[in-house]
Amino acid sequence: MSKTLLITGVSSGFGRALAEQALAAGHTVVGTLRNEAALREFEAGCPGRAHGRLLDVSDFKAADALVAEVEKNLGPVDVLVNNAGYGHEGILEESSLAEMRQQFDVNVFGAVAVTKAVLPFMRERRQGHIINITSMGGFITLPGIAYYCGSKFALEGISETLGKELTPFNVFVTAVAPGSFRTDWAGRSMQRSPRAIADYDASFDPVRQTRAQRSGKQPGDPQKAAQAMLTLIDMPNPPAHLLLGSDAVQRVRDKLAAMASEIDQWEALSRSTDG
Repeated sequence: MSKTLLITGVSSGFGRALAEQALAAGHTVVGTLRNEAALREFEAGCPGRAHGRLLDVSDFKAADALVAEVEKNLGPVDVLVNNAGYGHEGILEESSLAEMRQQFDVNVFGAVAVTKAVLPFMRERRQGHIINITSMGGFITLPGIAYYCGSKFALEGISETLGKELTPFNVFVTAVAPGSFRTDWAGRSMQRSPRAIADYDASFDPVRQTRAQRSGKQPGDPQKAAQAMLTLIDMPNPPAHLLLGSDAVQRVRDKLAAMASEIDQWEALSRSTDG
């Protein structure tokens, strides 16, 4: 069945791949972009079913007007995909609070703002699906991306909680957590804090170099990720969390096993605080 998808950030990465696959499958896509040239290119790819809209997700008040206009002129939004986001790389001690604020403004507050704009419509219709693109970095951590992981941990928690709040209204929320995919996340889209503290040179410089060198060579195929998400929106009872990529599955399983072991190790101390 044909659906209308609102996807933030369709100019590249997962957003672009999902928009392309959704249009090829016969769906209608409203895609947000940052400039007019990208908007015209997007709409030209599938006239009549590809509808571009200008949006900076960190302009929180703009989301309400955009969604209201789409609902009025194009009809109900069946699926919202909060994809717009970017990665920040930097040792926490070297990274400014302004960089952290911007990371959270885009990756967390922006996604929540667009979500809050669609919620009244989906709730009143008793139908809808919200997909938040998080990351395996919302479950596991790696050195040098504390702000990014923090933002994705936050979005994972918000997504899971929101899904429970919306259960009575037949509106589903899925946090989709990709592993390493061939997008420009670690390339053009990555914002990197400059190095400043020599103590971190030996431990972090090789990590930064390796991450940059692997950009574009990751195992994950964005087009296959898009197909997985299209499968997701056809499910009558979609999951609250979906990992994408074999590396994400393995890393998260390893993290959960390590956590279970640590809980067991310190269980006596944990339980000692009961009254």
